[in-house]
Amino acid sequence: MTPSITDSHCHLDFPDFDGALPEYISRAAEAGVHRMVTICTRLQNEPRVRAIAEAHAPVFYAAGTHPMSAAEVTMASVEELVALAQHPKMVGIGETGLDYHYTADSKAQQIESLIIHIEAARQTGLPLIIHARDADDDMADILSREFAAGAYSCVMHCFSSGPALAEAALDLGFYLSMSGIAAFPKSQDLRDIFAAAPLDRVLVETDAPYLAPPPYRGKRNEPAYVAHTARVGADVFGLPYEDFARATEANFERLFSKAKLGQKAA
Repeated sequence: MTPSITDSHCHLDFPDFDGALPEYISRAAEAGVHRMVTICTRLQNEPRVRAIAEAHAPVFYAAGTHPMSAAEVTMASVEELVALAQHPKMVGIGETGLDYHYTADSKAQQIESLIIHIEAARQTGLPLIIHARDADDDMADILSREFAAGAYSCVMHCFSSGPALAEAALDLGFYLSMSGIAAFPKSQDLRDIFAAAPLDRVLVETDAPYLAPPPYRGKRNEPAYVAHTARVGADVFGLPYEDFARATEANFERLFSKAKLGQKAA
């Protein structure tokens, strides 16, 4: 029997999946991917993302403003995020964060948006979903300072930053999520960061339609392929695939407890 596993971060509302979502979800199930969280990156798209989750039992969702969009859209409010979080299938806040690779000019708006999302995570008890790129120092400082002001839970989605940010996040009790990047041949430094992390603080994801792991690198990613990344994760931790899958499932259900309860209720 194929071990169950969760794709903790994908984007099923993107045009890449238009008209064929049932096929992608079916392929995911065949690979053991029994649950996935699809992420809304602009709140104007929340109704569409929510509808996908409502239409497909294995799909849950999160909503927020991606940092690369922070200067282009109306700033979210804490109240708006808290209201959206009342939906039974909304299980996370974000993705939010900092991205200075392409959008460093909107640093101030990104930080303002991030702090709003952190407060929403505090108030709802839902995990914060963080995107971080080329902003390690600011990200570590803000996450730590805000945590000292009031605790919240968090996952560093698609973690590909340096060891210092990994250590800062883990010290706060946060989780690191392994994407297809960790499976790329030249990503040994990243695999070493994961190997040094506690096993009970690791999740897996696709970030589909992006970042497909080998043997699909360069092609459209999909939730089924998270199993390939998880097999690399099992190797990193020196575990049988079944044991690594079981560990990441327990981690997901600990962090995204609302998804666990929602699936039981269904």
